[in-house]
Amino acid sequence: MIARRDEQAPGIVVLDLVDPDGGALPSFEAGAHVDVEISPGLVRQYSLCGNPADRRVYRLGVLLDPTSRGGSAAIHARFHESSRIKISPPLNLFPLAKDVRHSVLIGGGIGITPLMAMAHQLHGAGREFTLHYCARARDKAAFLTELSEAGFRDRVRLHFDDGVPLQRFDPARDISQPADDVHLYVCGPDGFMAWIIAEAQRLGYREPHIHREYFKTTVDRSGEAFDVVLSRSNRRVTVGAESTIVAALADAGVKVTTSCEEGICGTCLCTVLSGVPDHRDVYLTDEEKAANDQMLLCCSRSKTPQLVLDL
Repeated sequence: MIARRDEQAPGIVVLDLVDPDGGALPSFEAGAHVDVEISPGLVRQYSLCGNPADRRVYRLGVLLDPTSRGGSAAIHARFHESSRIKISPPLNLFPLAKDVRHSVLIGGGIGITPLMAMAHQLHGAGREFTLHYCARARDKAAFLTELSEAGFRDRVRLHFDDGVPLQRFDPARDISQPADDVHLYVCGPDGFMAWIIAEAQRLGYREPHIHREYFKTTVDRSGEAFDVVLSRSNRRVTVGAESTIVAALADAGVKVTTSCEEGICGTCLCTVLSGVPDHRDVYLTDEEKAANDQMLLCCSRSKTPQLVLDL
């Protein structure tokens, strides 16, 4: 049940979710998200941004996307206090690494949400970290009161694009020097994340020490037509140049469960038995993509005329 709805900045609502019966919610680790059912057949993921030690409430921050495909717009319009909604148990695709001396947490815009949970967990464990919150302007940033009152407020650094130059995020100054026991975590818009990751790599961070979570990405789904063969039924389905595998299968009466539809969440992950996928997702690692034995069906295509899938 939505116990509280708070519009903390233009276009950003923060929802506090509780068990309608007053019980404790399932535990979660920092970096986790829940799948939220917006309407039958429409599911979106939102990061849990509260304190993992507090099992009374789940907190979600939802940005109204001007290009919303139905998720954030519906939440802003229809999710009110006392409404009952359906969510999944917490799932974690963005966990904190173990045995790390120092964590650098960098959030851009609404990408601050999973990093706030990380800050709570690291603070509770007595571990060293710095939380950087980057936003276009102070009046467009949510959670400022919460961060100013948090027990870890002395580890928070605010960076606003419209502020004085000295407080703007400076990678050379604000990203800690790389070391075997220093890890960096980033979440935010595509361009922001690409910039942070490139700067971290330039400073000497190795790939295993850079952790990222995309909440939205731009996917090029275009390409030549190809066939997919469903190995369990030996059916052949053609995926047109303007279609996706998921859409082509749906037209053929084969339903594949999806959620983000942008190659982020991994819901539509499928085993590839033969053929070479053209990976368009940000979910699989470079090593997993190179193996070519699995793919995301919502956005990826094929480099070969045919793919045989374990469906």
